[in-house]
Amino acid sequence: WSYDWHTYELTDGYYTIQARAWDGTTFSEIQTLTVQLDNPESITSDNPKYALFIAAANFPESNDTKLGNGGLYFAEEMAAYLIQNAGYSTENILILFDDGWIRADNGYGQRIMTLQQRTHTYDITYGGATSTNVHDALNRLVTNANQHQNSEVFLWIFNHGYGDATNSLTGGKLFEQSQIFLWDALISDKTLGTVLQPLKSQKTTIIIDACYAGGFADKTIYNIPTSLLLRSGIPQPGRVVISGASKFRKGYASTLYGPLFSLLWFEGLTTGQADGYRPGILNLGRPTQLNLFKDGKVSVEEAFYYARYTLRTNPDLKDFRSMQPQINDRYPQKGILRNNQDLILTEH
Repeated sequence: WSYDWHTYELTDGYYTIQARAWDGTTFSEIQTLTVQLDNPESITSDNPKYALFIAAANFPESNDTKLGNGGLYFAEEMAAYLIQNAGYSTENILILFDDGWIRADNGYGQRIMTLQQRTHTYDITYGGATSTNVHDALNRLVTNANQHQNSEVFLWIFNHGYGDATNSLTGGKLFEQSQIFLWDALISDKTLGTVLQPLKSQKTTIIIDACYAGGFADKTIYNIPTSLLLRSGIPQPGRVVISGASKFRKGYASTLYGPLFSLLWFEGLTTGQADGYRPGILNLGRPTQLNLFKDGKVSVEEAFYYARYTLRTNPDLKDFRSMQPQINDRYPQKGILRNNQDLILTEH
């Protein structure tokens, strides 16, 4: 038997639960258990801002290719930043991870509990990164954001990308779409572009961190666009679309902390170190000594150029320089002057 205990309207603290059995004639002795209630915190805001995090890291049968629980923990860290610094409501944030369950041994063991049952700081919604859930969540994201003229959208997807690791030149993606694994299916850049086509938000950040992901940003490598026939349709005016690796290269991730590119991007964003970073040649990123480009705020684009530059110049990361992250910056619109205004997440 079970009993549902709805705790959200109760004060945090210690509570005593008592239970006894009855066989139709006699009651058993009362069993007592004391528990500590610590409800996740709900944060409300009038800002029409919506965030969706998707990661399916532990679906492969082979432990050698699992990505651990680091992507989940990193998604929660980014969500906390958006709540604390960018005016996002907890009710407007959704995290989809694996099949909706947390697993022991950093994702390599058996299922322990559902994501929603875990202790978590903020009252955000969790679910599994199944194909059905992902498509439903994306459609709901578009519908909710389109109800407001000034909506803001943040979308982050992380997992294995689909490609040919034995093909060191193009990863087998020269004439193919970029694709990323969900828990039970693949989603291509073209499919994602179709789902997001109705999105009207003029302030949208999209980060796809996976191997061979450049096609999601309509880029191959070295800032070279994909062919017209292979365009995804994801880059649109008002959007900054970023891939953690080029269409022809592998990406890398820590099973404990998450994908390398996103970690560097987030580091530049949250520490302020990326302030003033500029595109440079082929969008390779470069720091600047001119105060003209430093305003005390870090944009989505500056954080990208910081991560790109760090990958290229940090000797500790020399084994990962081949990733070649790509960016398609159309905020606020496409054109040669688009970088005169960058997308700032922390503006309310």
